[in-house]
Amino acid sequence: MLKLSEINSHYGKAHILNNLSFCVGPGEVVSLLGRNGAGKTTTVKSIMQLVRPSSGDVDFEGQSLVRSAPHQVAKLGIGYVPEERRIFTDLTILENLEVGKQPARKGIAPWNQQRLFDIFPNLSERRNNRGKALSGGEQQMLSIARTLMGNPRLLLLDEPSEGIAPVIVEQMVTTILKLKEEGLSVLLSEQNLHFARLVADRAVIIESGEKKFDGTFDELEANTEIRDAYLSV
Repeated sequence: MLKLSEINSHYGKAHILNNLSFCVGPGEVVSLLGRNGAGKTTTVKSIMQLVRPSSGDVDFEGQSLVRSAPHQVAKLGIGYVPEERRIFTDLTILENLEVGKQPARKGIAPWNQQRLFDIFPNLSERRNNRGKALSGGEQQMLSIARTLMGNPRLLLLDEPSEGIAPVIVEQMVTTILKLKEEGLSVLLSEQNLHFARLVADRAVIIESGEKKFDGTFDELEANTEIRDAYLSV
């Protein structure tokens, strides 16, 4: 579904991603792992074309995304949930969801408010509350729900477990597993190895913008050298 081929991305003269290649299959959940500064967020932004790769290709369902505008990438069926959440704090939950609405896509069941409230009961209970009145975890859920209103085929989650309470992290695990059951492909950027193992089929580890590992979590568990070198604090 998604294929990155030898992507190089820069911030000014700083070389952030170095010939990075990996893929995400249909209905697959892949976790992009690495320490702070490894290049995870830049990878996600390069997929969305918020950061323009200087070379290489990003292919989504057979179509190159390079040189597309970010809004065109979204229209093709990629949903992006940034680490900063960026909900509209002065709008209610219902209004935030309405802002994210896009037409239904062929071959997938369209998301609507009721389907989302079934997955996010916390939001259902507070549907008329403004974004500023929500906890950090509830804002994260709203950001994901609003993105799903765009009916994406692929969901990009940047640090979904960062800075939220453990009970909300558990709810996030349940949510991602439900989305997987729906057939949605997910790429999540994560530092929390335990969280990633609970939701993802496969791990891709990057360090200094280079891929260091690509495999199952069982393979990662068996490779203590890789774990200690690139995931230990």
